[in-house]
Amino acid sequence: MANPASAKRFVVQLSNVDAGAYAELDLRVSQQSSETLSFLLARIVAYCFLYRDDPDSVLAFSKGGISTPDEPAIARTSLDGRLLQWCEIGNPSQERLHKAGKSGAEVVLFTHHDAERQVAELRSSTIHRREALVVYSLDATWLATLGTATTERGASFELTVADETLYVVVDGRSLPPTVLTRWSL
Repeated sequence: MANPASAKRFVVQLSNVDAGAYAELDLRVSQQSSETLSFLLARIVAYCFLYRDDPDSVLAFSKGGISTPDEPAIARTSLDGRLLQWCEIGNPSQERLHKAGKSGAEVVLFTHHDAERQVAELRSSTIHRREALVVYSLDATWLATLGTATTERGASFELTVADETLYVVVDGRSLPPTVLTRWSL
């Protein structure tokens, strides 16, 4: 029998200067037993980065978390249910990204793995609308540092995005900023 997922709560005071999005996000996510803390935090950071104060769309984690293979990790949908943005985390298969490209939505990948190697592999693969895929690279060491501020139940922190640089303050302590590197195919 598989270990059950654990529920975590992240309260993020978001200031995304690049997108003009400012909000307090109260995110309740399930961490699957096979999901690393870095992967979970990459999902949280990606959600925050993609968040917009848009009354015409909804941004949401997949219902089954990472255990739902047919859904994006994070999706933006219109109010009438059309998929507008498909977001993957980590190192998804080329087949999964090919399927995402066929969805008609904008496809975004946030990775905390070797982005240079991943991008090289993706450039030589068959992915529908590959040229429209955008890859963002999160620094794994930075995610690990953020992970030290995460408890068994989650975390509360301030996240500021400015010029695709991430600034985090946890309990009054600033983490070193990190640049969210953008790769185009």
